[in-house]
Amino acid sequence: MASKKKPIELRGTVWMIVGDENLGGPGRIDLLSKVAEFGSITRAAKAIGMSYKAAWDAIDTMNNLAGEPLVERLAGGKGGGGTRLTRRGEQLVENFRIIEREHRQFVAQLSRQAEGIADDLLLIRRMKMKTSARNQFLGKVAAVKKGAVNDEIELEILGGQKIVAIITRESTDNLGLVRDAEAFALIKASSVIVMTDDKGAKLSTRNRLTGTVSRVQPGAVNTEVVIELPGGGTIASIITNESAINLGLKAGKKASALFKASSVIIGVPS
Repeated sequence: MASKKKPIELRGTVWMIVGDENLGGPGRIDLLSKVAEFGSITRAAKAIGMSYKAAWDAIDTMNNLAGEPLVERLAGGKGGGGTRLTRRGEQLVENFRIIEREHRQFVAQLSRQAEGIADDLLLIRRMKMKTSARNQFLGKVAAVKKGAVNDEIELEILGGQKIVAIITRESTDNLGLVRDAEAFALIKASSVIVMTDDKGAKLSTRNRLTGTVSRVQPGAVNTEVVIELPGGGTIASIITNESAINLGLKAGKKASALFKASSVIIGVPS
């Protein structure tokens, strides 16, 4: 039986810093609490699994960084000597517990909202990817057709349309491309052909994405055409100004983007 997807849980720890020096966190505060409870460094250290020397080193560091004693020795007498927290030490422990409680509540609130955080982090990583390809599509592998040398990869993208790529068998193996694997397709805008009327047309291009022209941006020689696809994605093409005029391209016009399977680069999230 497949295991259930485990929920995301956020955790955090509060630490106190004085300048660039670490005054302490929960461990040192626990040490101070045990000193207050037992009145003994030896018993306090043993209670939290710390050596006697390490406990005194930690206390000396805290005393120095606090600028005043947090722990003080008691003179010997009938009951023997001991240690106790100063009023400043007691105040520090009390205030740290308040801060720690508020911090737990804050982290718990974040954790309740964390269901989509992992997906968003992955999306942010994808958005940081730098490539010269104008068109980038994320999708899932719908099919892998093995060949003697090259493989045909079919990628289903947003809106249900599919992109076909021809890559080497070695690339398929190296990228771990199998059905339902997540992958992205890169296509240069210069590799995309725009078509507005396909009556009786027979084309060798393997890929055809149909949508509506959303933007036409003429330049000195070429025009950038952006076609909005079903589901909210877009694909851009760079064509000559003359072609843009001949096709009568304008916002709202139905159009198709055509490109060869060999023009598609396949990648996978790192």
